[in-house]
Amino acid sequence: MNALSRRKFLKGTLAAAGGAVALPTLIPASALGRDGAVAPNSRIVLGGLGIGGRGGGVLGWMLPEPDIQFVAICDAKKSARVRVKKMADAHNRNTDCAMYSDMHEFLARPEIDALLIATGDRWHALASIMAMRAGKDVYSEKPSSMTIAEGRAVVDTAKRYGRVYQTGVQRLSEATFVFCIEMALSGRLGKVHTTYAHIAPWDAAEMRYDWLAAQPEPGPDEVNWDQWLGPCPWRPYNESYVGGGWRGFYDFHTSCIGEWGAHTFAQAQAGINALDTSAVHYGYVNNPTGDGMVATFANGTKMVLSRGDQYWHGSCGMRFDGPEGWVSSADGYRRPEASSPKLLADYDKIVRDYQTRTQRPMNHVRNYFDCVKSRQLTVANPEVMHRSMSTVHAANICMWLKRDMRYDPVKEEFINDPEANRLRTRAMREPWRI
Repeated sequence: MNALSRRKFLKGTLAAAGGAVALPTLIPASALGRDGAVAPNSRIVLGGLGIGGRGGGVLGWMLPEPDIQFVAICDAKKSARVRVKKMADAHNRNTDCAMYSDMHEFLARPEIDALLIATGDRWHALASIMAMRAGKDVYSEKPSSMTIAEGRAVVDTAKRYGRVYQTGVQRLSEATFVFCIEMALSGRLGKVHTTYAHIAPWDAAEMRYDWLAAQPEPGPDEVNWDQWLGPCPWRPYNESYVGGGWRGFYDFHTSCIGEWGAHTFAQAQAGINALDTSAVHYGYVNNPTGDGMVATFANGTKMVLSRGDQYWHGSCGMRFDGPEGWVSSADGYRRPEASSPKLLADYDKIVRDYQTRTQRPMNHVRNYFDCVKSRQLTVANPEVMHRSMSTVHAANICMWLKRDMRYDPVKEEFINDPEANRLRTRAMREPWRI
């Protein structure tokens, strides 16, 4: 055998096989998990639903994760589908990203493990529920529910189907905010008596109940208008809606409190150990800055809703006040502020200790993907989302009705207040119902 040349060996083999030979299959090293790649059976197959501007940013965080394979985009808008496909194909160096305009066809793909849902507010809860029923794990952009009832339905669905869920309040995974939360929880500030949460300064809780003038509806391949509306009341098509102009309309939006409070309420509630409950009293004061809205928790801790930056420098901020001092943070790009430099001295150690204790990365999407594999609870799991968003929705209702109200977070209803209780849910249009 050693004396045979390779050519003679192949020639003889071909002759013996009648001219045909089965040559060894060449398997790329990447398919076996070598050369730094992740083997297919260790990858998370990811799809996207309704990925607009904000969603594109989140997808940009997800694509570089080495164990992620993005395979499909579903969107009611053709232009959005094409944009996301180009983004995914450029990253994957192929043309394989599939495009869908029909959600049911998209969700029926069995190989998709997980979804990024980044539609407008109106779709977040229902799309998450549909995806989890279809066996998908979910990363949903915030605000992740339009009503208290929707939030409870997300919690119940995740539990029933055993799905992993993360809401996109990424500052729960950023070091500067984690530090402030840990300072509050550890007692270094003394017993925290007041926390502050930023709400968007450019808008108002009061929203519009009218709708824009009708325009000629595009073909369903360009914009699937029925699917874009989803569970919302039927409204005539107007291109402003699909371009982002849905904000400020009650049909589609959770208001300025939902816009920013989805982040800041979760952050504030984390620091006062209230991620498993909601505020019990909402105090309304007719103050144009928004600082007159005060939510009080059962243990007496107050959360002040603020549109200004008097409690921090920047946006999307939170602050904790105790008898031993205060700490605050407003963005993830600079260190927190505090009443005394001494309170900031152990910044690095406190963040390290948090990571050691929780085994969580300072990366929100990585936490999600790790939990998809481990089946553990994410940092912003369904209960965290629902309880902080219940506070958001109750604050909204308080602003709309312009009066104080009391809330029972166990029964999830307002106390002796039928008018407020009617606003805990919204009618959903057939067939887009929970």
